[in-house]
Parts: sequence; C-alpha cells; structure tokens
Amino acid sequence: MPKSKVRKKTDYTINPANRTPVKVKVGPSSTLYVSVMLGFMLVGLLWLIVYYLAADQLSWINSLGAYNFLIGFGFMVVGLVMTMKWR
Repeated sequence: MPKSKVRKKTDYTINPANRTPVKVKVGPSSTLYVSVMLGFMLVGLLWLIVYYLAADQLSWINSLGAYNFLIGFGFMVVGLVMTMKWR
C-alpha cells in the first residue's frame, strides 16, 4: 500500500517569533468613574421612589405616566452598563 504524503507542519502553524507583545494599561478605575456609575444607579432608584411616593403632589411627574419607569430603569441600566468597564 502506498504511503500518504506528509504535510509540512509549518504551513499550518503560526511562528511565535513573529508576534510582538502588546502592553495593555490595566489599573483601577478612577473615583470619578465609580462615582458617576453609582450616581446613575441611585438617580434611577430615587426617580422611581419619588414617582411612587409623590406622584400625586408633583403634576409634571404624574403627567409622564408610564414613562417614569423608562426613565428610572434607563438611569439604572446606564449605571449597570458602566460596571462592565469598572476595574
């Protein structure tokens, strides 16, 4: 039976000598970033609390109706998305 041809190994492998290392700046997030992130989450929570407790006294917030949920949860989602970049 004839022997099959052997493929060259270098055709399918990457030469590690050609790769150059890249320095990545890794460090803790600034306190301003963390403050803004937590601020968004707290503003969203406070918006919903004020809507539930004082919607009858504040006509402008009562006129928004169900959009208050969108605004409150929107602030909280922005804060939550910011946590992905937090170190």
